[in-house]
Amino acid sequence: MIIKTSILFILFLLLIGCQPTSQYDFTWESFIHHNSNQLLNDVFASPDSFELQIRYTQIDRDVDQKVSFKSYDFNIDTSLYFYPASTVKMPVAFLALQKLNEIKKNFPELSLHSIMLTDSLRVTQTKVVQDTTSETGLPTIAHYINKLFVVSDNDSYNRLYEFLGQDYINQELKKKGIFGNSRIVTRVGVSGFSTFENRFTNPIRFLDNNGKTVLIQKQKGTTGNYILPINEVFKGVGYYDDTLDSIVMEKFNMDEKNFINIKDLESSLKRVIFPEAFPSDQQYNLSDEDYQFLYKSMYAYPSHYSFYSSDDNLNYDGYVKFFLYGDTKEKIPEHIHIFNKVGFAYGYLTDCAYVFDTKNNIEFFLTATLHVNENRIFNDGKYEYNDIGIPFLAELGRQVYDFELNRKRNNIPNLEKFY
Repeated sequence: MIIKTSILFILFLLLIGCQPTSQYDFTWESFIHHNSNQLLNDVFASPDSFELQIRYTQIDRDVDQKVSFKSYDFNIDTSLYFYPASTVKMPVAFLALQKLNEIKKNFPELSLHSIMLTDSLRVTQTKVVQDTTSETGLPTIAHYINKLFVVSDNDSYNRLYEFLGQDYINQELKKKGIFGNSRIVTRVGVSGFSTFENRFTNPIRFLDNNGKTVLIQKQKGTTGNYILPINEVFKGVGYYDDTLDSIVMEKFNMDEKNFINIKDLESSLKRVIFPEAFPSDQQYNLSDEDYQFLYKSMYAYPSHYSFYSSDDNLNYDGYVKFFLYGDTKEKIPEHIHIFNKVGFAYGYLTDCAYVFDTKNNIEFFLTATLHVNENRIFNDGKYEYNDIGIPFLAELGRQVYDFELNRKRNNIPNLEKFY
């Protein structure tokens, strides 16, 4: 009788193990086991070769709408280097608003929409006195942030990086408990800046609505060293050297480039979506108007801006929304909102997103990175973004979204503040 009971119990356990993950719990093992998408299976089968890292965070609310988080990590190792590309732009955008608030204490006439003119003092630096993509033809912090999110504009990030400087960026993010071994130490998408030159920022001048100079911020140089040791910073088997116009068959050294690990990246976004979930000294110093501006900016599509709406290469909703819609040019339904920042360079693809659905009352965070560089040559422009990377992230987002549709919640989230 005992033997029969044991056999039945074992069969029961096996039966449970063969069932799809229930609406009450989640494991990556079950998620992978019950996935039928061949591309996902192929990438999940070789996570280290793709340098795959994923964090999925469930959000639950109590009766008073207080949020709690439960994260599920796949293959995450914060000590391993990957190139974050444009994802570094997100915390820089947040900090730009914070620094502006600090400046406004002494210069209340300044705002997000004040004219911001960038000068140059060093050979590698460049000036900005106009912005042809803006309605006024002039550069502002507001327009820089909008471009940064809607089309991942490099120059917008670089100008905000110059506004903030290395010390402010890294010290503030560490002080808030966001950065561990992460660092932001370079401009992006622009040549000629050595590690040393990236330590210096341009002079900047703010004007009021009448064109009168209100504030001059002098050139700055960093006082600290924010490049901490990280494993596996030498990548691949070779790289294309622009100056030599040839392939150099040596590992590509990424030791002095930007880096944000997956946990720190999500942490920066969490503090903007749910600032109340963190102690006051770990929040960004932002106003209610700042948060609403950011929600609108992170949600926007290229079609919302006249300058980009005529560009067929940019004008589709999923252009920089890799999760769920990155592999399609179909319109994203109005009830689905994705506040995110993507990055893609050197074969690395990364997305960090807060996704919510006002029709089905679901919400979650999803952050992932993978490397698609089959020939292992860096900087040659030959990467499998469209064949592997973006389709993988899109399908990953869809399957996590489908799981969320069936996940039990004790309380319906109130999402009104986001739209």
